[in-house]
Amino acid sequence: MRERRAQPRWFRGRRLAGLSVGGWLAVIVAVLVVAGTLGAYVKYRAVWDSIRRVSVTDLGKRPAKYNTALNILVFGSDSRAGLTPQEQVALHVGHDGCGCSDTLMVLHISPGRGEVTILNLPRDTMVPTYQCNAGPGQSGQPDDPGVMVQINQTLQHGGPSCLWKTVEQTTGIYLDHFIELSFTGVVKVVNDVGGVNVCVPFDLNDPNSGLVLDSGEHHIDGLTFLEFWRARYTIGNGSDLERIERDDFLLAQVLKGVLHSGLLSSPPKLLSVVSDAAAAMTTDSGLSASDMLTIARSLHGIASKDVQFIEAPTIPYPPAPAQVELAPQDTQLFRAIAHDATLPKPARTRRPRSPPVLDISPSKVRVQVLNGSGIAGVASQASTALTSRGFDVVGTPSDATTASGTPDYSYTTSVIRYASAADLPAAETLKKELSSATLRKDASLTPGTIDLIIGSSFTALAPQGSSPPSPSGSPSIKGLAHSYGGITGNASCQSDSGAFTG
Repeated sequence: MRERRAQPRWFRGRRLAGLSVGGWLAVIVAVLVVAGTLGAYVKYRAVWDSIRRVSVTDLGKRPAKYNTALNILVFGSDSRAGLTPQEQVALHVGHDGCGCSDTLMVLHISPGRGEVTILNLPRDTMVPTYQCNAGPGQSGQPDDPGVMVQINQTLQHGGPSCLWKTVEQTTGIYLDHFIELSFTGVVKVVNDVGGVNVCVPFDLNDPNSGLVLDSGEHHIDGLTFLEFWRARYTIGNGSDLERIERDDFLLAQVLKGVLHSGLLSSPPKLLSVVSDAAAAMTTDSGLSASDMLTIARSLHGIASKDVQFIEAPTIPYPPAPAQVELAPQDTQLFRAIAHDATLPKPARTRRPRSPPVLDISPSKVRVQVLNGSGIAGVASQASTALTSRGFDVVGTPSDATTASGTPDYSYTTSVIRYASAADLPAAETLKKELSSATLRKDASLTPGTIDLIIGSSFTALAPQGSSPPSPSGSPSIKGLAHSYGGITGNASCQSDSGAFTG
């Protein structure tokens, strides 16, 4: 194992601001370290007061909160504000930044506080555009869910509230708090905890991030941690998806290092970590010291095997293949996290309904109703009912047809067809009105209008205000990492070579 070079003298002791990279570190510091120290030493109140807090508002109609789990949004900004030219060169971050979010995670702490799930949302994910108010230096966002926006840009448009709202609306997961830790805060915290191990299968030289490592296992300092975290284009296939995979293994090593180092039982070490982290941290104003202390106590004694890292599955976004959109299986993943439940068994359990995509007014949903059952008048019945609930029903109800244009009455279950991901929010909103229906993406349809094909099982719209059933399974979130190709916190340092090879 080789030691990493010493950091530049000018960097030591500096407090800088900028790109957040340590999602799991932010949580360790904010929850386990900051809260534990503040709970034991009241005289360090000044450290707590140095954390920046912002109000989160304008969240609209929010997802349901099903249990006492805690869901914490962890993110950072790529802003270079406050960096000197010397610092920009040494950290290989350049001088430009849009104020967009970089690392983006949802930290889920189960109700029993014995299990932790970290859900990574790729920053290149395209999502619907939700209304967000403008703030200082921010343009805000219009309410236009039919137009897609890259999720990392929502922080730039409307600040933490806009990013929070977008994540809630897209996933259906109720968020309790957010934590942001600047990238230099991570550098100093990694140094405070004594560095971390990393394994690379071959020599690396990334001029963009500054990372230079030969093959093998290394014990790296905070500056190299930052370089490793940001390395992307010259490793593997250059995608952000593989970068997330590599960084999850790195965070697993950080977790093991913190849990095994005795850090949490050493007041002097804790004070050093807290002082460095708090000055570089931003949280929502609703996250109190007592909240953090409660979380810290509930997580005391957690083992690395009880922490899992998962990347939300994605598929290429057709209009711009460099970006991605959420994959169909995310529906079950998000619901499992929201309900803190295991995934349903496909062979025995009906697939749960998708979580609602919220804040889509029925008046903005253009729907054409087609009769796929052959039952006379059923399409007109559905059209009248949808119109009474505010939907924009277009055209005259007609028959569903086959590819050759002949009537198709083969539908038993109703089907909602939509053209692209931009129309998915409207399709999800319509689906809430039916007791059972299947979503089907069909690129041949005209964008902006949803087809509802009524099946023979249809009798009436679902009662207003009804909720979809909870996913079945035991009340435990265990096993999601296995189902979605993720890892647990006790993953081997040597087991991530696939993320380097492309």
